[in-house]
Amino acid sequence: MVHWHGSDRSAISGTRSSICSIEPGARTAWHTHPLGQTLIVTAGCGLAQRWEGTIEEIRPGDVVWFAPGEKHWHGATATTAMTHIAIQEKLNGKVVDWMEQVSDDEYHARK
Repeated sequence: MVHWHGSDRSAISGTRSSICSIEPGARTAWHTHPLGQTLIVTAGCGLAQRWEGTIEEIRPGDVVWFAPGEKHWHGATATTAMTHIAIQEKLNGKVVDWMEQVSDDEYHARK
């Protein structure tokens, strides 16, 4: 399961930030952000993948940038939870476009 705890500063700057805790084996669906997204890993061990890219392991202190419109997903490893801060900006009131779920085959492809 993915747990989001957010704060919306859009009235001031258009920026939305949230702390996301992801249980072992859980991940987001594929998605994009109209103005990009920055992840700052704060705890645990996670995974991130850009469309047609390799799965990367991400750990506390890592900062990951996804470019505007770049299709990607992120989540915890199969055995370790992960927490990160997610920062993105709104464009025309929207911060994310959700797409299809990440399949088990896609999630386990790094082996």
